[in-house]
Amino acid sequence: MRERWAKIISTVFYLGYFPFAAGSIASIIGGLIAIALHAKIMIFWGAFLLITALGFWAGGPMERIEKEKDPACVVIDEVSGAMIAFFMLPAQWPVLFTAFFLFRAFDMFEVPPANLLAKKGGGTGIMMDDIVAGIYTNIVMHIAIRAAGIT
Repeated sequence: MRERWAKIISTVFYLGYFPFAAGSIASIIGGLIAIALHAKIMIFWGAFLLITALGFWAGGPMERIEKEKDPACVVIDEVSGAMIAFFMLPAQWPVLFTAFFLFRAFDMFEVPPANLLAKKGGGTGIMMDDIVAGIYTNIVMHIAIRAAGIT
């Protein structure tokens, strides 16, 4: 039963098995959650903590089920990381578009210390590199927004 729930949760209701761009779709979902909860900070943090905790919990069992480290079908980490990436960004298309691609780049290239965290096993390795990518994205975006004078 635990393995079944780990699979449902970590793949975001089997989205992770979509044949292409499952991680990007999951990132869009995380971004949409962040945008929807923009004015509800406490609810945002509650949702982020719940999603992230579930990702940490489900990561280890999914590595055992799929018999590989950080299986591609696990996309809850993208949802969690994107929520951080989009946190408190203005809901303007150029900003959101840039944040999405910046997050995907940070996630793909695993800029230190994300690369070191990704080497850890289980839920920690699966979740932390995406959370770091989200933090990097959010910092870069907020600096760029301030520099560009976007409100």
